[in-house]
Amino acid sequence: MGAIKEKVFANAASIWVGVVYLFCSLGFRLFPGGSRVIAQSWFHGFDFGRMWLDQPLRSNFWLGLISAVGLTWLAAWLFAWLYNYFFARDKIRSDEKE
Repeated sequence: MGAIKEKVFANAASIWVGVVYLFCSLGFRLFPGGSRVIAQSWFHGFDFGRMWLDQPLRSNFWLGLISAVGLTWLAAWLFAWLYNYFFARDKIRSDEKE
């Protein structure tokens, strides 16, 4: 496996997270009770109690989508950059040994 193109990887990862976010939002609207059970399982049974809203706020949808996609793009770009950095270092070390 060779180097990763940072922008390509970041674009693919952020689009994937955006699609997953849309399906998750749709699932929450269709099955709010099931969403609460899943959320509690991810947070090790934390009781959301009065914090839980049966219907999501529209402003939260857009803020969540934009922040999830944006932060994923940044994290994926940084991951690819770090991968390429360490890949290049390892390749230099391998070439020196030969």
